[in-house]
Amino acid sequence: MTEKFRDIEYLKSGNDRQKLAFSEIKKYKILEKLKKFNPILTGTIPIGIDIPESDLDIICECKNHSEFSNFLREQFSDKKDFKIYSVNQEGVKSTVAEFKTENFLFEIFGQDSPTTKQNAYLHMLIENSILEKKGLKFRQEIKRLKSSGIKTEPAFAKLLGLIGNPYIELLKLTVK
Repeated sequence: MTEKFRDIEYLKSGNDRQKLAFSEIKKYKILEKLKKFNPILTGTIPIGIDIPESDLDIICECKNHSEFSNFLREQFSDKKDFKIYSVNQEGVKSTVAEFKTENFLFEIFGQDSPTTKQNAYLHMLIENSILEKKGLKFRQEIKRLKSSGIKTEPAFAKLLGLIGNPYIELLKLTVK
């Protein structure tokens, strides 16, 4: 199950937005350019709970943030609204690049951690597992909450009755 998300081929047989994401990622050779950083597409589009404003999140493993930043500038600075910045997420330094293509806002996110161990990937696996178990009505309710302005993890926490920080509480759930 977890291997499914390591290769974006699954998007070709997905919904219209997933097919469009596949096409755009391929057109701009995003994953090929990022290959040495073990990229994985994460977020709401891969698991089919995106809303029109949803972006394409690609996580990467970067050992050296300065080199990663330079690489991102070299590869993507010619794209519309390109910007790059660093943030600390839960004490972990992260380098983020954003840019737009015809149909999507891309967010490329690098941490000094294997991509399969990063929270964005783990959240997506857990959320996908929950969606598969809970069915269509649950999926529709998540999308409704997201459309009303609630972020993904808080929406899951609300519907699941999780108490505390939704980002941490979701990670406590196991993927089966």
